[in-house]
Amino acid sequence: MSTVASRTFRSTPHRDSMDTWLAIVDLLTRVQSTGARDTLLAVKGIAASVIADQAPKEAAIVATCDGPRTRIYCLYDEDAIDGTGENEAALGFDPLNGDWNVSLPCQDSDLSWVQSALKQHGSRITARSMNETVTEPKTGSKAALVFDPKGFLGL
Repeated sequence: MSTVASRTFRSTPHRDSMDTWLAIVDLLTRVQSTGARDTLLAVKGIAASVIADQAPKEAAIVATCDGPRTRIYCLYDEDAIDGTGENEAALGFDPLNGDWNVSLPCQDSDLSWVQSALKQHGSRITARSMNETVTEPKTGSKAALVFDPKGFLGL
């Protein structure tokens, strides 16, 4: 598994769900105008809906790339007002470097329409159930190193 960075954004009522997504896009694109930024902005209404449903409160928005993985959570209500646990600091790496993808957590009741709507914008941004985890992407020639303690110890 790759290195993981985590950020937590203040959402409603500190900022509305659309502004929350725009702040997340700024973090992921490092405020640069790129094709990735255009793709993320194209799904802003869908992403804002997921954020408004408070899906990223417990289940992270996950960005994977050729570098570290980024998990993004949102704060709501009192926590969003006082900023307890907030961390919106810039990342020290490009979270959309190379072959990138973003997975949005979604309430099960909205999952089918969100997945369908996202497919209209390509395959880089997907939705998953809040109860589902994001697995390591399968890459052509890269092999993930997994430590097997039983094998290592000869058990």
